[in-house]
Amino acid sequence: MSNPSGRRSANEIDVEAVSMLRRFVRANVAVSEFLDRALPLRLRIDGNRTFATEIAPAFITADARVYDLGGGARPFVSLSEKRRLKLFVVGLDLDAEELSKAPRGIYDEEIEADLTSFEGRADADVVICQATLEHVRDSEGALRGIASCVKPGGVVAIFSPSHNAVFARLNRVLPEGMKRRLLFTIYPKKGKGHDGFPAFYDKCLPSEVEVIAKRNGLELIERHLFWKSSYFYFFVPAFLAWRIWLGVSALLLGKDAAETYAYVFRRKP
Repeated sequence: MSNPSGRRSANEIDVEAVSMLRRFVRANVAVSEFLDRALPLRLRIDGNRTFATEIAPAFITADARVYDLGGGARPFVSLSEKRRLKLFVVGLDLDAEELSKAPRGIYDEEIEADLTSFEGRADADVVICQATLEHVRDSEGALRGIASCVKPGGVVAIFSPSHNAVFARLNRVLPEGMKRRLLFTIYPKKGKGHDGFPAFYDKCLPSEVEVIAKRNGLELIERHLFWKSSYFYFFVPAFLAWRIWLGVSALLLGKDAAETYAYVFRRKP
């Protein structure tokens, strides 16, 4: 129904403002990505995508027992892949409701538990922990729980943002409500992952993860450091400042300056 006064409603103005903001963001993202192409390829690799499509899948073999820690409503393995490889998939999450939202039949066993205090059965061939470690308050306890799930000779694959990532620093200081509004307005698709959950980044530096993993009987097989995150592409000046800061940090902090990282560990016999 048309507005007889000819004036736009507050809702119409809000919708138009959001639309303009998203057009502005798309333009800035295009420019940022163009500038990014001048950097070496190793600095432009998307860590989360690489972990999901290349690193972890390489260790998931037929008939394996796979633990998905923190996958909840979005399990790591697809239902078709599970059936093709005849996997037995165990889903563990803090929230049973999240597990219930997963595709029907994906989990052969569901465990509602706090990973930081969980004691596993040491029966997994492969343990997957993707973008979960940063959301726990006690990463040392979580890594201990992760190690307890995998059997001797089994593999643990972990992906996580680093404590030192610029977006992680902002995440820790901005109010939760403000973060969610900004994130989902600028990047609406972010709400489909773990981005909407509070993050703490406790002991989430690569060097810390390596030490804690070794302490819990996990030997390092692969280390992958990633120097890209999408959070600052929406505004070219912010993107340039972030890239410069990242370069300086890498010189000072080495691997602990990485934005995200992936590890593959093997449980010692």
